[in-house]
Amino acid sequence: MSNIKRRHFIKLVAIAMQLLASASVAIAKSLKEGIQVKSPPTYPIDPNLATTLERTIVPHAGISGLTPKELSKLSDYAKNGYGKWSFGPGLIAEIRDDLMPINFKGTDTRKALKLIHFFTITDIHITDKESPSQFIYLQQSDLTGEHVTSIYSPVMPYTTHVLDAAVQTINGIHQNNKMDFGLSLGDTCNSTQFNEVRWYIDVLDGGFITPSSGAHAGSTTIDYQKPYKAAGLDKSIPWYQVIGNHDHFWLGSFPVNEYLRQSYVSDSVVALGDAFKNINNLYKPDFYMGVLDGSTSEAKIVGAGPVGNFKEPPKVTPDPARRSLTKQEWMSEFFNTSSSPAGHGFNLVNAKDGFACYSFIPKSDLPLKVIVLDDTQNNDDGSEDIHGHGFLDQARYDWLKRELAAGQAAGQLMIIAAHIPIAVEPEGSEVEWWLSPLNAVSLSGLITELHHYPNFLVWLSGHRHFNTVKAFISPDPVHAPEKGFWQVETSSLRDFPQQFRTFEIYLNSDYSISIHTLNVDPSVRQGTPAAKSRDYAVAAQQIVKTKGVYQNPSSLPDATIRSMPLGSYNAVLRKKLSADMITRLQKEYVFS
Repeated sequence: MSNIKRRHFIKLVAIAMQLLASASVAIAKSLKEGIQVKSPPTYPIDPNLATTLERTIVPHAGISGLTPKELSKLSDYAKNGYGKWSFGPGLIAEIRDDLMPINFKGTDTRKALKLIHFFTITDIHITDKESPSQFIYLQQSDLTGEHVTSIYSPVMPYTTHVLDAAVQTINGIHQNNKMDFGLSLGDTCNSTQFNEVRWYIDVLDGGFITPSSGAHAGSTTIDYQKPYKAAGLDKSIPWYQVIGNHDHFWLGSFPVNEYLRQSYVSDSVVALGDAFKNINNLYKPDFYMGVLDGSTSEAKIVGAGPVGNFKEPPKVTPDPARRSLTKQEWMSEFFNTSSSPAGHGFNLVNAKDGFACYSFIPKSDLPLKVIVLDDTQNNDDGSEDIHGHGFLDQARYDWLKRELAAGQAAGQLMIIAAHIPIAVEPEGSEVEWWLSPLNAVSLSGLITELHHYPNFLVWLSGHRHFNTVKAFISPDPVHAPEKGFWQVETSSLRDFPQQFRTFEIYLNSDYSISIHTLNVDPSVRQGTPAAKSRDYAVAAQQIVKTKGVYQNPSSLPDATIRSMPLGSYNAVLRKKLSADMITRLQKEYVFS
């Protein structure tokens, strides 16, 4: 062994021993503080389930007193009225005939046959709030006008609890109206961490959750830190996973280089620069980014501020469970599960090569195919911008075209499930299609391609934390209206309105399709961490006023997108089918 190799080997051994020692200390401390408890508590939900057809959550208006940079002042919420809300009347499910033939007179839906029922959840952003590798200070400072709640939000300590409540709500719906499958549309975790992904999968599996890391401060006294037993998704419901940008980029924004990778398992809070002002500032060690103190009931921000204000770097208890996962490692975690299917879709591809696209047939007796598409950027694409754009390399785009063509030839109805939506923001914006020669297809080119497949029903996505529905009307609405398709976004379970969606697809008696999609608020029982999260999510919306909720018609991208004053939107989305598809369905489904 050469001297260089020997020194490198010795260094690796030393690092490994240090991580093992840190792990031993953390485990010993966990046991001492009662992390492993024989009878962990559970958090049952309110059994009175309701969709937004029956009632809506209405934040109280006229609240003032705090600015977005004061979002962390939780002690001032109550005295200013933040977090107050009431149940209001339900929202209608708007019947949408945008894709139907011109002069369409309506259809008799009384004899409609239900083909399938499923749910979508997305953007859970399971967050290790005690991780030293975050970006909290930038939201809190005067440096940026962004004030995005994905950087800091008072709901960060409660992300696992909200998911647990949503899962129980889905189970309750399933008892009365069987769910055939579920789709999780990406951003399972906040920043690629192993423990974040494990918490996410373990909640869906009904496992034991220890929602803290490092020193496990407050694990016996603070509500959001206490270990608990998740309910788990009903084992009869298979669920499938889509990858999001937060699942393989640091905070969903940048490839994890060696500097960032080390920051995850460090004993010091990471120091970074004002990347909002200039992306090239990211690695300038100007500010310590801070962590949340799990020993405080309000999860106070500590260790944040200009580097010059600190005599030494602010410290944390390191934890090897915070390690950053590669894309391949993230996919592989879904094979360590007690729910079905093992791999949650990634069993249908070679997870080791990082190709996260696959398709599946949810019901063997139904001609319907779900195409799960990874439309996030590549880690090695060379972009120096925020990595939140929609993107397809040539291999993924060719695969998508093959899947669509095969589905059309086989007489299958088709759904695309992807993390990033299309054509809902100005082209080239941080959450829209990437304007780069590295993109295998332009946005207009992609839409043109999708219009070639009349069996394609709907593009499902998350990413923006909105509940927007958009119609992509056929380029020939007179002679070929069946070439149109829908896009339905599902909002985040983290930010207000903290909702998931249900979908029921019906075959109408005229052999058109109706897609019934409803927003659902997770049912929460008062006094639980999930209930507190709802109050905080409402408060954050009252302070920051994200544009996805308080839209007005003049600001909407096009006429097919509706305003959503409460952030929710229900609809019945109709679509005409091709003559060939109607002929096939007439042989299999006969109306009396």
